Amino acid sequence: MIFSLIIPSVQLLYWFPVLFAISLGGSVIGSYATAPTDMTVLRSFYTTVRPWGFWGPIKALVMEKDPSFVPNKNFKLNMFNVVIGTITQCCLTILPMYLILAQKASLIVTIAILVVTITILKKTWWNKLKDY
Repeated sequence: MIFSLIIPSVQLLYWFPVLFAISLGGSVIGSYATAPTDMTVLRSFYTTVRPWGFWGPIKALVMEKDPSFVPNKNFKLNMFNVVIGTITQCCLTILPMYLILAQKASLIVTIAILVVTITILKKTWWNKLKDY
């Protein structure tokens, strides 16, 4: 195995901080080593996606061009939907495993959680997509 030549025989889990640091460093270096994104692309992205966060300069440019533009002010609802979506995705991942392993009780609980989370997402996310 190639890992045994590079990494001493310890559990690979202990190498996570090193791999994380290398990935983070690569992301930062890659971001600063490339040319900045064109402003028209950033404005188009901001008006289409309407992200919250550190978009102040782009938001100001968009608002200057279109004063009627309404930025996203649903941070709490969006974060709630991210949490519910993560739970839903976990259920979708584990459901086939319970089905194949014939764990009926766990399967029923997973389906019940899935039904509840999908219903919540339908009301708090899917139905509101047309508002944007």
